[in-house]
Amino acid sequence: MAEPSPVPPLEHAAPAEHPASSPADQTAPAWRQFGITVEDYLLPARDQIRMVAPDGTLLDRAEQGTQPGHEYPLPSDEELLRAYEALVVGRRVNDQNSALVRQGRMAVYPSSHGQEACQVAAALCLGENDWMFPTYRDSVAVMTRGVSPSETMTLFRGDWHGGYDPHRHKVGIQSTPLTTQLLHAVGVAHAAKLRGETQVVLAMCGDGATSEGDFHEALNFAAVSRLPVIFFVQNNQYAISVPLKAQTAAPSLAHKAVGYGMAGERVDGNDLVALLAVLRRAVDLCRRGEGPLLVEAQTYRMQAHTNADDATRYREDAEVREWEAKDPVLRARAYLASCGVLDDDAEARIAQAAEDTAARLRASMNEESRPDPSELFAHVYSQKTPQLEEQEAFLAEELSREAAHHAAAHSTAAGKEA
Repeated sequence: MAEPSPVPPLEHAAPAEHPASSPADQTAPAWRQFGITVEDYLLPARDQIRMVAPDGTLLDRAEQGTQPGHEYPLPSDEELLRAYEALVVGRRVNDQNSALVRQGRMAVYPSSHGQEACQVAAALCLGENDWMFPTYRDSVAVMTRGVSPSETMTLFRGDWHGGYDPHRHKVGIQSTPLTTQLLHAVGVAHAAKLRGETQVVLAMCGDGATSEGDFHEALNFAAVSRLPVIFFVQNNQYAISVPLKAQTAAPSLAHKAVGYGMAGERVDGNDLVALLAVLRRAVDLCRRGEGPLLVEAQTYRMQAHTNADDATRYREDAEVREWEAKDPVLRARAYLASCGVLDDDAEARIAQAAEDTAARLRASMNEESRPDPSELFAHVYSQKTPQLEEQEAFLAEELSREAAHHAAAHSTAAGKEA
């Protein structure tokens, strides 16, 4: 089967000279280069982009959901093998963390079991100086970006605000408040544009985030300012217990993009090959001045929202079994094996790497942590407010009183033994 033809190079978009220019003028370089209308460029393809079937076979071009202006080349074998290894490691860490929660070694963990392909592709599509802003469920993306598993899980153990340096890794701290990370991403992209830098920012969110006001504010500002941001929506079908149909009447979440004047695309979120292809082109378009863009990946959260959630209260087992047949790890493995890219030796090496990562994570979670309570007040503001100083003093007094009580009790017990 012939490999899909590569997308022709795009002309670099010049900044708009007049703020009141029309959407067609602002997006002209991209849609003209693709030889399509501005409407066809802004709207997602009529069908979601998919390259590999659930059984691992490469789909015929007619079945890939592409159309003029929405065509994607296959990623290289080397890129796919690297992504597959990150996929296997991510799945192993997801399952290891679920076990650690049950053992009481982690406080909480929002598993992305079933969504790992989205997270791996998101991290691998970015350049070294690009930024990524994840959600609380995107630990696999954070790890794939280069953060160690133990540093990534510090937040979920409750030891600190976060375990890694965002500036070193170009990864924002995982966001628990819904959608606030999109505004942070837009701010970084705006700063990069003002400085004349070529950074691209990828902002991750779930389908539930699209119902938040911050989502509108982030997309609207990014589009008006033509910022190099990719809004990557992992549509896993539920905002905790609320199904997608109760959140939007739009044909898809990707269709929301056109209302802001940006291009949108839909992709099979369990197809690692298609995800890499779609996100790679999105990054390239943003770097050429064609941002922002919105990419919706249709995937599924196989496990509960967190360990505190009972998913059986709002979805049926039959629905889960239907998505099990679309597992991104099994699909990628079958495709790479059929292409001769993945042999037994490579599979064994990757499986061992996953086990080694899980072992190191277990060891780090077994270590005794001694958090300093005073650090609660150290990084709220650059300069502490009177209220913070009062609260810090109150806590210090409480801790001092508690320490004195324990010391006295210990002294009394020692005296009785003597």
